[in-house]
Amino acid sequence: MKNIFCRGFLSLAFTLVAAATSFAQTKPLKIGENLPENVLSTPLQLVNHPQKTITLNQDKDKLILLDFWATWCSSCLLNFPKMEELQKQFGDKIKILAVSNQDRLVLEKFFASKNGQRYKSVVSVAGDKMFHQLFPHKGVPYIIWIKDGKLLNTTDGAQVTEKTIKEVLGGENSSLQTVVQMSRERPLMLSENFDNEKDLTMINYSLFAKGRIRGMGFGSGFHRSGQIVYGRQFTNFSFWEIASAIANEIFQKKNQSFNEKRRIIEFKNPERRVEDKSLYNYEYIVPQSKADSLYPLMLENLSRFADYKTIIEKRKVKCLVLKRTSTVDKLKTKGSEMSFLFSLSKTNLQNTSLYALVNSLNAVPTISLPIVDETGYPNNIDLTMGAISDLNSIRKELLRYDLELVEAERELDMLVISEK
Repeated sequence: MKNIFCRGFLSLAFTLVAAATSFAQTKPLKIGENLPENVLSTPLQLVNHPQKTITLNQDKDKLILLDFWATWCSSCLLNFPKMEELQKQFGDKIKILAVSNQDRLVLEKFFASKNGQRYKSVVSVAGDKMFHQLFPHKGVPYIIWIKDGKLLNTTDGAQVTEKTIKEVLGGENSSLQTVVQMSRERPLMLSENFDNEKDLTMINYSLFAKGRIRGMGFGSGFHRSGQIVYGRQFTNFSFWEIASAIANEIFQKKNQSFNEKRRIIEFKNPERRVEDKSLYNYEYIVPQSKADSLYPLMLENLSRFADYKTIIEKRKVKCLVLKRTSTVDKLKTKGSEMSFLFSLSKTNLQNTSLYALVNSLNAVPTISLPIVDETGYPNNIDLTMGAISDLNSIRKELLRYDLELVEAERELDMLVISEK
């Protein structure tokens, strides 16, 4: 009996090792290629399902959508209710299956949490390696479309709709746009042929495009050499967000605080004052020798080709000036370890710069005017404040340190966006 058990155990172990080796050697599938038979027959470990495992074989005659996700991905979670509705609508014509490479314990802990309880009906593959090898990707959500045992397409989650599913099921020309996810490590849309050219060095690179790049997420990236930043990339942002992010870098170099209060929009036509809702993509790379000028050059280049003139210039504006009311130093740090806690309910700054405080105060939504520092205070500070809800409560807390906020007019650097 022992010998039979041992032989059976060894046989099972050999099968599992062979399967693992097979998947390790599996190359990523290309659109139009068939899924290997061993993929269709492999038991998939599930959570939120009465069966512990299923295989794709039982659904191979349906349109199968693999929805790659992760517990930390808010876009994935927002996508789940739509996926569930589509599954109910199309019934046994389709199979939508969530896929995660996070292990079972992580997923079960998430679905048991307060936030995860809202998605407890989502059936998901746990601890996946096989599908991640077959369909490599850099971000989630990422959707794999499988029909008649073949890889039909790869898309983002937004393209999974009633319309696109009906097109695929009906054999119509699909309006799906294939998404091949791109890396932020190389310049946007730069052909890989560039890498094949010997003795060719990039000196400058610029791309400015209107519309969504589906192969990239909403975000920003840097081109660096050590601590030197010589390039910046923005994908799927509004024009206002891109211009403001560039201005923020320029203001920081001047040790100034930037926010919407330091932005002026000047349009003759009131209708154009409404923010442009289009998405834009912008990348700019300069020689490392010009890295210090990266952001001014980016703003200049953006203004040259955009529909809007975008500059930073001095303007006389109303503001709140931070001043000292006495020569008594109530701010000087005791030299403890640096820590920073700032919120509307409680603030505790230890061995922190006054600039950090001003920068945070500028972000308080109830303060409508920009705050500028005219204290001339050079040292790090220790400061605590209770709850702050408006200008009066902030003033009350600052008075304990002989500080006041006075409304005045000053010539300040402002980001000015105007129509051409």
